[in-house]
Amino acid sequence: MTDAPLLPPFRVLAALLLLALATPALAELSITRGSAVASSAAPSATAPEWVYTLRPGESFSEVAGDLLSSRYGPGRLLQYNDIDNAATLGEGDRIRIPLAWLKRQPDPARVASVSGAVQLISGVDGQKRPLIPDALIRVGDEIISSAGTATIELADGSEVRLSPESRLIFNRLTQYGRSGMIDTRLRLNRGEVHTRVKPVIEGGSRFEIETPSAVAAVRGTAFALQTSASGTSLQVTRGVVDFGAPGKVRRIPAGYGASVSTDGSHSLSIRQLPPAPQVNPLPPLLTSLPTELTWAPSRAPMHQLDIFESGTGRWVESRAVTGNDYDISLLDNGRYEIHLAALDARGIAGMPAVVPVEVGLQARKADLVSPADGGSVNDDMPEFRWTLNGSNEVARVEIAEEESFRELVTASEWAPETSALPARPLSPGQYYWRVVTEAGGTSVATTEPRKLVVNGTLPPVRIISINYLDSQVRVFWEKVETASNYRLQLSEEPTFSNIIKEATLPETTAALRLIPGRRYFVRLKALSEGPLESRWGPGRELYLE
Repeated sequence: MTDAPLLPPFRVLAALLLLALATPALAELSITRGSAVASSAAPSATAPEWVYTLRPGESFSEVAGDLLSSRYGPGRLLQYNDIDNAATLGEGDRIRIPLAWLKRQPDPARVASVSGAVQLISGVDGQKRPLIPDALIRVGDEIISSAGTATIELADGSEVRLSPESRLIFNRLTQYGRSGMIDTRLRLNRGEVHTRVKPVIEGGSRFEIETPSAVAAVRGTAFALQTSASGTSLQVTRGVVDFGAPGKVRRIPAGYGASVSTDGSHSLSIRQLPPAPQVNPLPPLLTSLPTELTWAPSRAPMHQLDIFESGTGRWVESRAVTGNDYDISLLDNGRYEIHLAALDARGIAGMPAVVPVEVGLQARKADLVSPADGGSVNDDMPEFRWTLNGSNEVARVEIAEEESFRELVTASEWAPETSALPARPLSPGQYYWRVVTEAGGTSVATTEPRKLVVNGTLPPVRIISINYLDSQVRVFWEKVETASNYRLQLSEEPTFSNIIKEATLPETTAALRLIPGRRYFVRLKALSEGPLESRWGPGRELYLE
C-alpha cells in the first residue's frame, strides 16, 4: 500500500520518454517563444522542418523574406512558432520553418572539365552540341559521353564524374533558398558515374541517382555506380547509400558493394569490397617523368588505376593494369589524385587507395647542333638538329626573318624529338632559327637564335603600277619574300649604262620627281640581309608631259 502513490509519476515519466523518442529530430523548438496558444497555421507535428538560427545583425523579417516562398509571409511564420512579437528575436534564436514553405529555385550545375568527345542535349530545344568547360547544365539536360569523360560540379559543391560510354539526365536541380538544402535527382541510363556528394541535411536535402533497374539515395558520400542491360552495381567508398530496386532499398555502408539484376527478381546482392591496395608512397613533388607507381602484390587479377586533376576533377587517365607497378607519364604540371583499386573476378573495383601528387617539371634549354650559326644550306627544306637536356620535354624549331622573332616564317610540330624539318620550304634568303622546349605544359625554355642563309637567288622584282601626279611619279612593285631592302636605279637610257639616280629603299614604293618632256627608265632588284640578292628586274619607261 505504501508504494501505490509512486506508480502514477513513473507512468507519466515513461509517457514523456516515449513522446520524446517519437518527436522528429528536426522539429526543434525555438528558444524564444511568445505567449500565444498554438495556432491553426502550424502543420502537423510530423511535417518535415528546418531550424534556422539567427546570425549577428539579422532580423526575423529579413530571414523570412530570403527563405520563404511568396505564398508564406513573416506573419504566418511567427504564428507557426507561437511568437507574438518579432522584435523579441535576436542573435542565436532559432526559427522552425516547414520545408514546404521554403523557396525552391532551379540551380544549374556547371561543367568543371571535359576530355574527349562529350555531347550535351538541351532539355529546352533538344539540340545536340559539344559539351564545353564552364557550360551550365539545367533541368532536363542530358550528357552523352562516347570516348570522352566529363566532371560536373553541382551548386552545393558535390561532384559527378561521367565515364566514357555513359548517358546521364538531370531530372531535378533544386535549391531551397539560402538554407543550403538541395534536391538533386539524376538518371543514369547507361554507363558509369563516380560521385563525391556533400553531406545532405537529414530530412531536407535529397540526392538520388536512378537507373533502369535501381535507385541510389545518397546521404553524403563517395561512391561509383554502373548500369547496363544486365543490371546496376554500386561501390561505396565513403559514407552510406540507400540502394536497391525502387521500394526495396537497403542501406549500404562504406567498404561494401551491391548489385541489382534485371532478371525479373530484382534481387539485391550485397558483398564486401576488396580492400584498398598498399601503395608505396611517391615523392610529394615529381620533377621528372615518367615515374613508377608500385604497390604490394595481391591476389587480385588486375587493378583499376584512375588519375584525376585535383582542381577540376578532370579524368586524366583510366585503365586496368596487371602486376603491381605502373609508369606514370605525360602529365602536365599541377596537382592530381591517383586512385588505385583491386578488381575482383567480375571486374568490380574495390576500395581505392588515394595518392595525392604534384607534378612540377622544369623545361631546360636545348643544345643546338646544326646548322651552324651563320652557316648556309643549299636545301630549301633543311634539317635542324638539337639535344634535349630536361625530362619528359617536347620541342619545336621556330624560324623567322628577324632576330626578334616577332613574326614566325614557319615552325615544326611539337614533339619529343631532337630533329625537325620546317613545315614548308624556305625561299632563298637569310633567316634566324631557335628551339623552344616545353615541360609540363607551363614551363618553357628557349635557346639563343642562330643565323642561317638558304642559298639561291632572290626572284626579280616586278613593277606593279606607275602613278603620275603633276611633276611627281610614284612607282609600286611586288614584295619579295625574305627581301630586307630594294635597290632602285633611274636612267635616261633603256640599257641603264648611265645611272642618274640610285637608292636603297625598305618599302615597296618610291616617289620620283622628274623633268617634264624627258624619257626615263626605272628598274629594281631585291636585297637580303645576307649575301643573297636578285637580278635586276625588267625596266619600265617613265614619261612626264
